[in-house]
Amino acid sequence: MTAQRRFSTYYINCHQLIEQLKKAHFENRLSDKLKVLAKYRMLIIDEFGCLPIDIQGANLFFQLIARRYEKTSTVFTSNKTFSQWNEVFADVPIASAILDRILHHCTVINIRGKSYRLKERKEFMRQKQQIVNTLFEQGCICFCYIMRLKGKIAPEEKYRQWKIT
Repeated sequence: MTAQRRFSTYYINCHQLIEQLKKAHFENRLSDKLKVLAKYRMLIIDEFGCLPIDIQGANLFFQLIARRYEKTSTVFTSNKTFSQWNEVFADVPIASAILDRILHHCTVINIRGKSYRLKERKEFMRQKQQIVNTLFEQGCICFCYIMRLKGKIAPEEKYRQWKIT
């Protein structure tokens, strides 16, 4: 919605964000990186809490949240409850400070249900099982697709055919 209204929006995976902040800090460009990230009207941080964040990452992440606090919008997607955020950060006081700023003006949208990825995978596997059952009927011709790995398999070797008797 914000992107459709031409608001500046930036989407990033949490782990990638932390790595970018660490790299900017190492290259002595952290101030510039924080300034760029603070300018977006909407920052979407995906998969928050899937990987633990060390003390340096927590400190850098805090600086970003503090800079954006009460000025711009930030969206987090996570499968962790707020009570589990202490497990994500190596530094509990930093986790509390970050949560304090996030929860001050936030709206929490709790989505419950099955993962759409698992749902799609189950449907795929069900369809695949039907195909396999059909292919291995008596006398059926089976085609096996071999993935080309960076051009290592010649195009003519792409498909092989077997007669099942």
